[in-house]
Amino acid sequence: MSTSIQTCPCQINPSSNVISSPLLYKDCCQPYHDSLLSEEADKTDGVKADSAERLMRSRYSAFVLVKPEYIVKTTLPVQQKLLDIQAIESWAKETDWAGLEIVAHTPKLGKRHAQVEFKAYFKTNEDLQAHHELSAFVKIENKANNDARWYFLDPTVSMSVSQKQPCICGSGGKFKRCCGVYLG
Repeated sequence: MSTSIQTCPCQINPSSNVISSPLLYKDCCQPYHDSLLSEEADKTDGVKADSAERLMRSRYSAFVLVKPEYIVKTTLPVQQKLLDIQAIESWAKETDWAGLEIVAHTPKLGKRHAQVEFKAYFKTNEDLQAHHELSAFVKIENKANNDARWYFLDPTVSMSVSQKQPCICGSGGKFKRCCGVYLG
C-alpha cells in the first residue's frame, strides 16, 4: 500500500455500493497494525480493538497488506507458536483480495466470547469469490495491568486439549465450557 491517501481495505465491500464515507487506512486499521507491530508494543498499552468485529476488520486488512506478524499476534497466545507465518504470508500475497462484508457480529456470547460472520472477497481470473466464515473470538483480561484484549480463536490449529483441562485462554474455566464450545 502506498503512502498516498487510500481507503482502508476493510472498508471495501464489493457486494454493496453503499458506503457512505469509507475510512482511510490511516484512520481505520493502521493504528492497530502500527501499535501491535511496533518494537515498543510489548511495553505500551497501544491501540487495541474494542470489539471482535474491529479485530476482524484489522485482521482482514493485515491479510490484504501482507502483515503476517499481525495475524499471528492477534491469534490466541497459546496458538501463536503453532501458526506457520510463511504460509500465512504466502496466502496473503497470492490472494487477489477484493473486499470485506461483515454479515453479522454477535458481540457477547457468555462472559468473554464473541462471533463475527464475514465474507472476504477475492478474485480468481475474472470471477469474484467469497471466503464465508463464522469466526470466534475471546477477550482475555490481564489483571496485572487491568487490561483486556480480543484474540481470534483459530479452529485450524491442531491442539491436544482434553475437554476437562483448564481452558487455553486462561479463564480458569474448563476448556469444554469455554473456548472448546467454539473450537470443538
